[in-house]
Amino acid sequence: MAQFPIYRPRRLRRTEPLRRMVRETRLSADELIAPLFVVHGRGVRNEVASMPGVAQLSVDLLIKEVQELANVGVPAVLLFGIPANKDERGSEAYAADGIVQQAVRAIKDQRPEMVVITDVCLCEFTSHGHCGLVDKGEVLNDPSLELLAQSALSHAQAGADIVAPSDMMDGRVGAIRRALDGAGHSATPILSYAAKYASSFYGPFRDAAQSTPQFGDRRGYQMDPANAEEALREVELDIDEGADAVMVKPALPYLDIIRRVKERFNRPVAAYQVSGEYAMLKAAGKLGWLDEERAMLESLTGIKRAGADLIITYFAKTAATLLRRSG
Repeated sequence: MAQFPIYRPRRLRRTEPLRRMVRETRLSADELIAPLFVVHGRGVRNEVASMPGVAQLSVDLLIKEVQELANVGVPAVLLFGIPANKDERGSEAYAADGIVQQAVRAIKDQRPEMVVITDVCLCEFTSHGHCGLVDKGEVLNDPSLELLAQSALSHAQAGADIVAPSDMMDGRVGAIRRALDGAGHSATPILSYAAKYASSFYGPFRDAAQSTPQFGDRRGYQMDPANAEEALREVELDIDEGADAVMVKPALPYLDIIRRVKERFNRPVAAYQVSGEYAMLKAAGKLGWLDEERAMLESLTGIKRAGADLIITYFAKTAATLLRRSG
């Protein structure tokens, strides 16, 4: 009978304290960012049916949610706004009294230590639901840049700590950087949705943000899920234009992209665990097919292990609570 090897991996797996001592990847609340949806009104909480536990919140209730997130150690939020009215140019996206701008001011007034990141896009604000201006059924790239830059600047003026363009128009990072610098906001970082794929995992988000396109889809400007080399080109372009950090979206189906971006570029990498990823885990947990808490933490750990420095997740509050409890 052959002898066992001298090294037996199971020796360091026998107990939880041993496993914790040699754990290679450690998930922390400090790395989590909570996406939040804000609407006009007061006392408004509109539950999102396809995302259990997620709701559109008016500013007063949003502040309470931010306070709860801060209390469990979540350091940052990512804001999405649902306007009172939509038009073809997405006017509320860059209005000084727009819903996102109101929310930013309120959060910074009540919890100034909370890092406020704002999603910069037009899709939630346009009547057609696309991420840029539209003419004769075509999404226009260059004419959209000015409005995106105006949106980012209005967020910075309201007090946003970071602006995050998600539209995937070519050249938008450079346009935003020039607008911010020209208005005295050169210290405001840009977190670019650099590799954002045209994914089927966005469905529940579109319910939450009320941003479903009224015609066609977004494959003409978001990335083809089959492409990896193109993702690296997109990231490089955004860095050259002034992005301070870059994002891969979605996360779980694109762990290879997260790893390649992390290895290639000397920038912080964020990954967005999107609404479809969240909804799948919630549904499977509700049906008893998965242990929801363990599956959630395993998926978040996998995203970090792939190379993400920051993770945007609808599980932020739950995960931070569990991590605090486990020490």
